[in-house]
Amino acid sequence: MTKKEIVRTISEEIGLTQLKTKEIVQKTFDAIVETLVEDRRIELRNFGVFEVKRRAARKARNPRTGEKVFVPEKFVVTFKPGKEMEERVHELERQANAAAEAAHRAASGSPPPPIETTNHETLSPPTTYVPKAGT
Repeated sequence: MTKKEIVRTISEEIGLTQLKTKEIVQKTFDAIVETLVEDRRIELRNFGVFEVKRRAARKARNPRTGEKVFVPEKFVVTFKPGKEMEERVHELERQANAAAEAAHRAASGSPPPPIETTNHETLSPPTTYVPKAGT
């Protein structure tokens, strides 16, 4: 998603013009950058923490030539997602895994796995009774 798409989405949701919304979004980004430069850390609740950290100087290797090179120290911005973001991303991962398992079961013809309830007791999947011929 681009900044332009973010502006369009917010503009549609709150009914402001895209020009005014773009100004607000840009001011928000500018405030984040300015806070990182001045305070080296900004915490946005339920979103995450941006932090400026110093990366020490080190010796590295040019992968193309194999030559050793010196990399000077530098400052980098790190991001640690907040709890809510982390949970939503993990839910996306769980959905993808469930879809992959379902596709695998459909392809292999194996029975569905046990169902786990909210109180963590395991239930077997329902079975269907198929009478034998002649009974």
